[in-house]
Amino acid sequence: MIEISQIENLNAIGIKVSMPGAPPLILIRGTRGALFCGYLNTEVAERLGLAAAIVGGVKNFEEMLEKPVTYSTRKAIELGVKPGMSGRDALNLLI
Repeated sequence: MIEISQIENLNAIGIKVSMPGAPPLILIRGTRGALFCGYLNTEVAERLGLAAAIVGGVKNFEEMLEKPVTYSTRKAIELGVKPGMSGRDALNLLI
């Protein structure tokens, strides 16, 4: 099952993919970068120069916005996204 949702009337789209026997894959895409769940390979994200932040241990979009960022790529850090800030604050910098 794939769920696509407009996130809080922001210029962001959320995608949630159910995974059999595992937590869902969740992504919220802004215009300048994205929030990812723990499935993101950070080495690849860095190599590709993505502005990406990880918010781990989430099951839905609201949790992704409320929980803290655990990792930010160098490109995301340049935009002001720092580990420890909420996913919502990070997303606002990635829009």
